[in-house]
Amino acid sequence: MMLDIEGLAPGARRLLAEDAQLERMATGFRFTEGPLWDPRDGALYFSDIPANRIYRWTPDEGAQVFREPSRKSNGLTWDLQGHLLACEHAGRRLSRTLADGSVEPVVESYQGRRLNSPNDLVMRSDGTLYFSDPPYGLTPEFGEPGDPEQPLNGLYMVPPGAEEPVLVGSDFDRPNGLAFSPDEEHLYVADTPRYHIRRFRVAEDGELSGGEVFAQLREADGVGRPDGMKVDEEGNLYTTGPGGLWILSSGGEVLAQIRFPEKTANCAWGDADYRSLYVTASTSVYRLPCLVSGVRPPGVLRRRPGP
Repeated sequence: MMLDIEGLAPGARRLLAEDAQLERMATGFRFTEGPLWDPRDGALYFSDIPANRIYRWTPDEGAQVFREPSRKSNGLTWDLQGHLLACEHAGRRLSRTLADGSVEPVVESYQGRRLNSPNDLVMRSDGTLYFSDPPYGLTPEFGEPGDPEQPLNGLYMVPPGAEEPVLVGSDFDRPNGLAFSPDEEHLYVADTPRYHIRRFRVAEDGELSGGEVFAQLREADGVGRPDGMKVDEEGNLYTTGPGGLWILSSGGEVLAQIRFPEKTANCAWGDADYRSLYVTASTSVYRLPCLVSGVRPPGVLRRRPGP
């Protein structure tokens, strides 16, 4: 389908071809999230939260169940050893899938209380992990019914080898999607109910400072709010949001708003050149061809065979 673009700034022409088309790659799901590309065999992993599954999609085989139950997983990424990490809503934890298919916890609690429902995560190149912990999973459809045990909806850091996370952000309404700038000096965090994205400075020890509003995404007739996001090699930010997908410059300028036929949730770079943006949107997964390569997760070059 041809792209439905609004607010196209001159700088966006370097990012999107004039004849680019939006492709629906797979459909028939309940609510897709957490896309993640595997460069080893050209596969896309993604969560279907209500279905309690993680899928593995390839052009030849389509979408096949990779893990069931997934404990209603959401965000996915690789660790530095190439294992699949998942935010589990129902498990209220971060988990790791090992090469033999077994699943082990990474972190499950903070200061003796269970996490709310880890939502999205991102890893720094030194192995430091960051994740958001809003209460979206404390419902029957998207997780495990219950009350939050944490007194706030926090942003956490897990230093390499740590068993307990460190609270690095406590003033969010509901933190959600995360992405590093290409140089890892800044961390972008979506605060979904507030319709904005914040940008933090990242110190060498992993602590955060700043946190000013980087962009406000509000549109009266657009379905959706800021959620998952990724950056390209030039530092442009691609984020799901009201109406579909928003592309922002590293300075916060809106370069383009691309309308999708379904509510969007998250995105991931993929294909051999990392110039395709895979977008999870409600019942489907879409692919958007781009002209600039995306930033690859630090663990992708160290992938080892898995199940």
